[in-house]
Amino acid sequence: MYRFTILLIIFLFGSELSFCQEISLFRQFNGRYSYTAIGNTLNEFDNSVNGDFCELLPESEAELTLDSTTSVVAAFLYWAGSGSGDEQVSLNGEYIESDVTYNVEYDTNNADFGILTYFSCFADITHNIQSTGNGTYIFSSLDISEALAANEGYCEIHTNFGGWCIYIIYEDDDLPINQINLFQGLEIINKNVREKIITLENVNVLDNNGAKIGFLAWEGDSNLAYGESLSINNNILSNPPLNPPNNAFNGTNSFTNSDEFYNCDLDVYDLENNINIGDTSLEIKLTTGDYDEDGDLQADLIIINNIITVLNSQLPDATVKIDNVKQLCNSRNLEIDYTVYNINSNDILPSNTPIAFYANSQLVGQSQTSSDIQIGESESYTITLSIPTSIPYNFNLNIIVDDNGTGNGEVIELNEQNNATITPIELIPLNIQDLEPLLGCDIGFNTAIFDLTVQEDELIFDTPDDINYFISLEDLQNNTNAILIPENYQNNTLPEFIYIRVETALCYEIYRFELLVENCPPYVP
Repeated sequence: MYRFTILLIIFLFGSELSFCQEISLFRQFNGRYSYTAIGNTLNEFDNSVNGDFCELLPESEAELTLDSTTSVVAAFLYWAGSGSGDEQVSLNGEYIESDVTYNVEYDTNNADFGILTYFSCFADITHNIQSTGNGTYIFSSLDISEALAANEGYCEIHTNFGGWCIYIIYEDDDLPINQINLFQGLEIINKNVREKIITLENVNVLDNNGAKIGFLAWEGDSNLAYGESLSINNNILSNPPLNPPNNAFNGTNSFTNSDEFYNCDLDVYDLENNINIGDTSLEIKLTTGDYDEDGDLQADLIIINNIITVLNSQLPDATVKIDNVKQLCNSRNLEIDYTVYNINSNDILPSNTPIAFYANSQLVGQSQTSSDIQIGESESYTITLSIPTSIPYNFNLNIIVDDNGTGNGEVIELNEQNNATITPIELIPLNIQDLEPLLGCDIGFNTAIFDLTVQEDELIFDTPDDINYFISLEDLQNNTNAILIPENYQNNTLPEFIYIRVETALCYEIYRFELLVENCPPYVP
């Protein structure tokens, strides 16, 4: 399973969310997909080379050029800068409001400047890109002047920056089936926290052709080469001269081959020689910091916004849904109709995938898929569960597909976080109505002949659908071994109870009475 937490984002009309968030999985796409990115800086210069400026450019632009064979699946706009954030910007003159705003803080260890805050905003602009398509995109109206004026530390320590980027996920029938993992958040690495590691476990690499990794980071400087690296499975990536192995965060844009993406990094690397066919996990590591010739630790301040991977990884994705719960009459048994899906996937879900059923946290049943479930397909099943008496009448029924009953799965999936479904259950207590005992005359050995049907006069139903008699509650509930001739029944033991099952249109009622044997006076004609 993933070692990171899925970021749940609630898009509230007119609301603003602001928080610090570790880089974690945001969205996953599976299909014939890939991605590209466009963006630009709003810094006129690299702030570590020419730190005399302390304001942003009013706007900057970038060009989107997609092949005619592609269609846009999703598009996400990011913008960032110094300060706590500007959540309202413009793209091609159209107002854009942040869906999510992230903040991180950096302690300057300077009494005059204190702790400085930096921000990144995110907005889903899929509709905008789908409507506009190829062309020039002009980003404007990002204003951080108030933050820069309020604290001179941003410019004094050369961390005044602003920039923007758009990620475009697209589909093309000529592409192989890929898995795209988009991680996002906002984190700082510096001399105090020198690395960030993300382990991606749910992969199944079938072909490393076309595999790639990209990232968006802020505040990188071209002349501060202090052990800044991006590595996959401990293999350091580079594409010199644009991105040397020891200066990954250096104000460059791999998509345009530009080294003037000042204090922003929008880079992508080929992974073909860094992953192997059959790999089921990848370790992504970003670092900064190294020792100078005097033995002093030096590190650039790097703000990481997102990481994206494209892998030719084919896996199923098992999900489950409860269709109906039928409570069997006067019983702790439940009849469950449920469906197992393999929708957001790019491989079959194999037969015999285990399924576990829990009442609260107690395992109460197991099953498995009966056949291969194809991509985009589903199969429906029914199971009867007997709920133990140790479980209260009110409990949560939890069904987990790809669970062998121990909380562990047996199938590698695209997403291990969506295997469960849960629903509240309220059992109807077993209701047995007691009748007066029925007396019989002893014919020897404490036995008597009884006409059980005389008890029907005590029943509350005038015209029941059916009435049957049983010598055990289990037989009554299973509706088996009914007494064949209740008008002439001889008891077997003492004490002995008889159970009456009275069928109704919806269920059945249960009555119980005791058979008593007594010595009767001799019959005198």
